[in-house]
Amino acid sequence: MKSETARQWGLRIHVLSYVVANVVQVMVWWLFDSNHHFWPVWSIVAWGIGLAFHAWGVSPSRAGHRR
Repeated sequence: MKSETARQWGLRIHVLSYVVANVVQVMVWWLFDSNHHFWPVWSIVAWGIGLAFHAWGVSPSRAGHRR
């Protein structure tokens, strides 16, 4: 089982990769396709849901529920 510190670092890396990847996608959309549908919204929302579940699983209030 991973330590609390390892879980927190995993979440930080997940958040950082989420931000970087989505900023890149928005920049690509803005530079090449800004006259059309804002397509990055799909990955922002879908990945954001996964990130929210990751954060929920790492939250200190859930730490007591782990075995």
